[in-house]
Amino acid sequence: MPKGAGDKFQQETKYDRGSLGGGGLDWANEPEIYKTYPDSRQVKLPPFDSVETMAVRDVLEKRKSVRHFTGDNLTGEELSYLLWASGGIQRVERGHEYRTAPSAGALYPIETYVIVDGVKGIDRGLYHYAVNGHVLEELKTGQLGHEITQAALGQKMCLGVPAVFIWTAIFERSKWKYDQRAYRYVYLDAGHIAGNLALAAVAIGLGTCQIGALFDDEVNNIIGVDGTEESVVYMAVVGHPA
Repeated sequence: MPKGAGDKFQQETKYDRGSLGGGGLDWANEPEIYKTYPDSRQVKLPPFDSVETMAVRDVLEKRKSVRHFTGDNLTGEELSYLLWASGGIQRVERGHEYRTAPSAGALYPIETYVIVDGVKGIDRGLYHYAVNGHVLEELKTGQLGHEITQAALGQKMCLGVPAVFIWTAIFERSKWKYDQRAYRYVYLDAGHIAGNLALAAVAIGLGTCQIGALFDDEVNNIIGVDGTEESVVYMAVVGHPA
C-alpha cells in the first residue's frame, strides 16, 4: 500500500481505460503560454550564428556532470545559444510557436530564470528569459552566488560559476488540460529542457551539472515566485570545465 506523498501521487495519477474522463477544454480560461515582466529592463541577447558546435555523437560521448569550473566568463553569444537550445522557439507551424524541447500538449509550463555572475556584456544579477522575444528581463542586480549556494543545500559549484539556470513550473498551464496528471508531465518537461542544456553546453565546449537538491522556498524567494502557482522544479550550473 502507498505510504507517502510520492507513493500516493504515483498511484493516484495513473491512467486506466476507465479513468481518462471526457469533455472539452475550457477555452475561455486557457492560461497564457508566455510570462513576461513588462516593467523590467530588457537585455537583448546577441545572435548566436557564429557559435561553433560539435557533432551530436561527439557531444554524447563527452557529456558528463561537471562540478568544478575555471574562472572564465561566458560570452553573450554562448548564453544566447544555451537559452535558445534549452527552450527557445524553434519553428512556427499553423500559427503555433514550437520550442526546441518537447512539451506535453505543447503547453510549455516551464519558465527559465538565470543568475548571471560571469557573462561578458551582461551585468551580474537575476534575469527571466522571455522566450517569445528571446530577451532577458532584469529582475535583480548584484551578486547572488552566496544566496543560491545556500538555497542549493550549500553546493559550492553554484558560487562563482558564470550562470545558474533555474527552472520553474507554472502548473496551471498543464493542469488546464491534464488535471492532476499534469504534474507528471511538468517534471518530464523540465527534464527535457535540462537535457537540452547539458548537450548544448558540451557542444560549445562548456559543462553543466543539474541540481535537484534544493530548498524549494528559498529558491522561490530569490526569484520572487509564490511556490504554489509557480515553483522551482530544477536547476543547473553552467561554465568552463576546470
